[in-house]
Amino acid sequence: MKVILMVMDSVGIGALPDAHLYNDLGSNTVGNIAKTVPGFQLPNLVKLGLGNISPSLNIASSKNPIGSYGRALEKSIGKDTTTGHWEICGIVLEKAFPTFPNGFPSKIIRTFEKTIKRNIVGNIVGSGTDIINRYGEVHIETGFPIVYTSADSVFQIAMHEKVISLEEQYKICKIARELLRDDFEVGRVIARPFIGVPGNFARTANRRDFSIKPPSATLLDVLKNNKKEVVAIGKINDIFSGSGITNTIKTINNNHGVKETISCIKEDFEGLIFTNLIDFDMHYGHRRNVEGYANCLMDFDAQIPSILNSLGDDDVLIITADHGNDPTASGTDHTREYIPILCYGKQLMEGVSIGTRTSFSDIGATILDAFKIRSELNGVSFWQIINDTAIQK
Repeated sequence: MKVILMVMDSVGIGALPDAHLYNDLGSNTVGNIAKTVPGFQLPNLVKLGLGNISPSLNIASSKNPIGSYGRALEKSIGKDTTTGHWEICGIVLEKAFPTFPNGFPSKIIRTFEKTIKRNIVGNIVGSGTDIINRYGEVHIETGFPIVYTSADSVFQIAMHEKVISLEEQYKICKIARELLRDDFEVGRVIARPFIGVPGNFARTANRRDFSIKPPSATLLDVLKNNKKEVVAIGKINDIFSGSGITNTIKTINNNHGVKETISCIKEDFEGLIFTNLIDFDMHYGHRRNVEGYANCLMDFDAQIPSILNSLGDDDVLIITADHGNDPTASGTDHTREYIPILCYGKQLMEGVSIGTRTSFSDIGATILDAFKIRSELNGVSFWQIINDTAIQK
């Protein structure tokens, strides 16, 4: 048996009860896209039960969904990628990762410059594409890395691939990762390589995230310790800093991620295939590109039949998200939202609602339950809800 866990990065489905604490009242990534973009349709996700989760999604519901469906709220403090993925896998954070809305303290920057033996430019908050357009020419002339952050807990470093080699870029990021400790321990240090010339810069697919290691065991560690394979597709390996992973596959976009996922499903092993599809968040959510986000969702929806057709008789597919990033919202930050949970398997129940789960970690608990593995991780399994009745048929 394989469990295929696919995270549609940032595809939230409505503001959480505490969204006002994050300035995210009214956020609803899918629902607001549906209201805004004419012709927006997700027929295959609807068939799985997406529209049955909540009328606020503004999409059709299915009279006979083939999957089980529900939603989960985030128990952790925060709304970033690392926090969301970690909670799915059993870690609930009581303290948010630090953010730096005014840039990083000069003491940190001076220490970083001294260690990498280069000055830096930037140290401001902004969108990555705007940052490289603003500082790219200076970077090329001086060789100084561009440091910037956002509303997320990130220390991002943009460098031109012909000015600083990728190997050196990753080395510089690893140095930053080691320096950022205690009150400055951001969730991720991100390498943001780019190419091009002034007026025509473009980021490449050679991005790499350097996350801190999870503070305790996760779903991935438990599976690995129980002799299950854990295949990480996309940026999953980076998010978990390699912990609990037996094989990793890098991807360049959503389509590549889906292709690699299907390829792994067809392989002969037992365990977890854990895929992150980043295009929704990176290319459209943060850039507040509503139409682009809509098209990206519809492109993924069109590939659902191929994913379902690749599943073995005992395989289980779970499609979810890690946070929201409503492209109709102000600013460029993630949004504090419910995440969808869609489950499908040839041996599982159809049309079953799992309701509103009180933590993302219920997903991880369910996966362990499917493999008949006991653990002390956070989360309440819904495996019995979607599985037992099928056995009784």
